[in-house]
Amino acid sequence: MTSAQSSTVSEETHRAAEAAIKRYSYKTPTAFERKKTSVLLGKGEYVRGMIQVVKEGGENNLHYHANVDGFWMVLKGRAKFYGPGDALLGEFGPQEGLVIPRFARYWFESTGDEQLEILLVQAFSQPNAPNSGRTDSAPRKLADAGASPHLSAEV
Repeated sequence: MTSAQSSTVSEETHRAAEAAIKRYSYKTPTAFERKKTSVLLGKGEYVRGMIQVVKEGGENNLHYHANVDGFWMVLKGRAKFYGPGDALLGEFGPQEGLVIPRFARYWFESTGDEQLEILLVQAFSQPNAPNSGRTDSAPRKLADAGASPHLSAEV
């Protein structure tokens, strides 16, 4: 948006956007039964941020997302990401990761000695999309893999 365009945005639009600012406070979940859980940090019209916490054996299956690009960054632990045919896309430790475009097939697993905490920021192709368009390319390894986040860090 150019400076000329920004002057055409109404005060009402600015105020509505500013009223939609959300805060969050993340704490690592300590008691969950599943091998993997997600904590929703917040979401906007085109973006959603969450942290997935993965215990040993919490790997997922080859899949893709039709509605989002995904930005992944390891916070704690280690993760390996794979593409079709189990081709290694990379192994990542804290403050490392990758960007996965929509329709790119991948899966990942926790590979370190400590529990994996990995940040996922999803950029949606449509405003207020109801989901990421996750589509399995191989059978699921966990019955609840890909389930919606069930914990929230929004305050």
